[in-house]
Amino acid sequence: MDLPLRPDEVLPHRPPFLLVDEVSALAPGVSARGCWRLSGDEAFFSGHFPGRPTLPGVLMVESLAQLGGIAVLADPRFTGRLPLFGGIDRARFRRQVVPGEVLDLEVSLSKLSARAGRGHGVASVGGELACEADLLFVIVDA
Repeated sequence: MDLPLRPDEVLPHRPPFLLVDEVSALAPGVSARGCWRLSGDEAFFSGHFPGRPTLPGVLMVESLAQLGGIAVLADPRFTGRLPLFGGIDRARFRRQVVPGEVLDLEVSLSKLSARAGRGHGVASVGGELACEADLLFVIVDA
C-alpha cells in the first residue's frame, strides 16, 4: 500500500466516526503510525466542555483502536474480517487535547492470531504524551 494512506481505504468507518486522517507508516499485522487533525468543528467539542473544549479521552482510545484496525486489516490474512474491541487495559490520559491540535498516533501489535490480538497505542501532541493504552481485540467476519 502506498503511503500516506487514506484510512477509509482500509477501515469500514466513515465520518463522523472516522477518527484517523492519515496513515504515515504501516507494517501490516505489526504496527502503524498516523494522525488525527482536530479542526475544532467536531460536534463533540461544543458539549465537552462549553468554554473549554477538550477531546474526550474515550475518543483518543478509539482513534488508537482504529489505527490498530488499519494495521490488522492491511495484512492479507484478514481480508474480509473486522477487528472489534475486546478490552482496554492500562489506559492513562496525560494531557488535554484541544481544537486545532494534531493527535499523533502509534500502535504496535504484540500478539495477532486468526481470532484475536493485542496491541499498545500511544497518542501524543507535539511529542508530548496525551494518552496510552493496551488494546485487546477480537477478529470477526465482516
